[in-house]
Amino acid sequence: MTGKPVTLRQSQLVLGFGPGAMVDLPTRSVVIGGLDLWHMRERGSWRPIHEPRAAAVLEALLRGNGRLADGVRLTLRTPPAHDENRTGPGEPPGIEARIFPSWFVARDADDAGDVRRRRLVRWRDLNPRGRAELIDDDGRRLAVTPIRFVAGCHKGHLQDIDWAYAVHVDLPGRCVQPLWLEERGTSGDPASTRIVCGCGAALSLRDAQADGRFGKCRGRRPWLPTDDADCGENLRFLTRTATNAYFPQVLTVISLPAGEDELTRLVEAHMDAIDWVTAEAEMAIARRANPALRAALAGWSDADIVARVAQLRSTGHQTLAKAPKVAEFDLLASGLPAIGSDTPDARLFARTLTRAEWDGDRPRLSPIAAAVAVHRLREVACLYGFTRFEAAPTAIDGDLEELYIAVEGAALAVDLEWLPAVEQLGEGIFLRFDPQAIRSWLTRPAVAARGEALLSGWDRWRSGQAYGDKLRFPGLAYYAMHGFSHALMTEIALDCGYPATALKERLYAIVNEDGERFGLLLYTASTGTQGTLGGLVAILPRLGAIAERALDRLALCSGDPICAEHDPDAHADERALSGAACHSCLLVAETSCEARNLYLDRALTAPTVLTDAAALFGA
Repeated sequence: MTGKPVTLRQSQLVLGFGPGAMVDLPTRSVVIGGLDLWHMRERGSWRPIHEPRAAAVLEALLRGNGRLADGVRLTLRTPPAHDENRTGPGEPPGIEARIFPSWFVARDADDAGDVRRRRLVRWRDLNPRGRAELIDDDGRRLAVTPIRFVAGCHKGHLQDIDWAYAVHVDLPGRCVQPLWLEERGTSGDPASTRIVCGCGAALSLRDAQADGRFGKCRGRRPWLPTDDADCGENLRFLTRTATNAYFPQVLTVISLPAGEDELTRLVEAHMDAIDWVTAEAEMAIARRANPALRAALAGWSDADIVARVAQLRSTGHQTLAKAPKVAEFDLLASGLPAIGSDTPDARLFARTLTRAEWDGDRPRLSPIAAAVAVHRLREVACLYGFTRFEAAPTAIDGDLEELYIAVEGAALAVDLEWLPAVEQLGEGIFLRFDPQAIRSWLTRPAVAARGEALLSGWDRWRSGQAYGDKLRFPGLAYYAMHGFSHALMTEIALDCGYPATALKERLYAIVNEDGERFGLLLYTASTGTQGTLGGLVAILPRLGAIAERALDRLALCSGDPICAEHDPDAHADERALSGAACHSCLLVAETSCEARNLYLDRALTAPTVLTDAAALFGA
């Protein structure tokens, strides 16, 4: 791509506009290049992120589906940072973006009554100077905009629609007459928008959306230097600005504390350069080859450094024996008075509170067994793929199982060696739920009846999914805690000073051979120190009262009785995954919800106008 650079935040490149995403610019549309096109030769433009649990989980995942070659040690890096003051020679750090789609529409239209016609043209036929403008037969310069419609497939491939072929697919020969985009009226009905050829042939957008209209996918990957082999999927019509054009696949973990002494901090800071070291002789070689490393570790013996590397490596493997969410829950629910260390550069520092400290001596809140004030936490989010048309399913229990690979994500690079990641600092509140209270609640007849309705709707939805046989029902405990989480986030936002969109949730509803784990982490995290201002932790002395107000608000929704009477089994789309839940009561910003506002039911959390017998938190 040529022209003035466009700046995106590092977190945007991981959480929303990574490789394969289409981005609108003032005069054209581009697709963000894959990792092969991220110019990061200058080490100062990026830095490594050391998070052994995330790296190990992703290594196993990507090696299992063939994205990562055997023997490659996966590392995590921040996206390149743009330096406007850079004046040195060589290629500047940045990310290459390529013009896509290559079809454009002239802005000037020929109007005839309620019909508006605009000329279609390829990028190669525009102004030879590379400007986004068309020079017509009269010498006029006509501004153009990228066409809104492209084609893709379930595997993430993306390509231009061959409009000349699509319009004449049912006709013999190949026409070379000009093409026009014709729009009738203002209704926006796909049948009222057509691609029209000068020969008279036409194709409406309604017909264009029929399966198989554009033939088989050719494995096009415009964000990478090379294409896939023909994938064999049917090409599907795709509006490039639609929400289903790009779903990033992101693994998020909360960092666990490591030893906080000086040598540990130094070794962790240089772990990417010495994590291969297993003997003193190898450490000596690493020192000689890396002057910065030699200066940083001056005064420490090779034996001490090797021992500390082994300790950190061992700690990582111990926590990696557990799924990320399991390891996080076990630490936060340990009951220790202090978790981690209270230092400015600590990854995690939390305190377990007594019930009096968080105003928990309220009978209605008896399902909550303990509260933990998380004064400092570090969130690492790593992009490892993306999908189109439908989002990859959520791994409810955080385990590395079929849920991560149920929808095959598109590749981020031809030869994958590293993944983009961001670390964000923040604070939060962790609530541990009493497993005995959950078990007792599940035995109620009203809960069982509600569960049958939700399971029936979930089965109906799953039967229509290509990956349905790999999914598992999240469980009624997840529904109940999820509804409580959303209600509590909304209520806390009115009190803590953070906007509701800045709050996030992390739910723990894990039942396996090791036991039952039920918990909820509400937190905020952002780059820098903006997420550690203390607003969340400060509300803990009032948390009990805030929680009761949140539950009281769930008793009546402005959408009742329609909301309370919602039948999941009456739907086949994603509305089958929730019970009593709508924008007026439980739905929050999707950036705050870990499950895209799915798996919610107000009746399992608090009493509603329909029933009060199924609520985990009674009146």
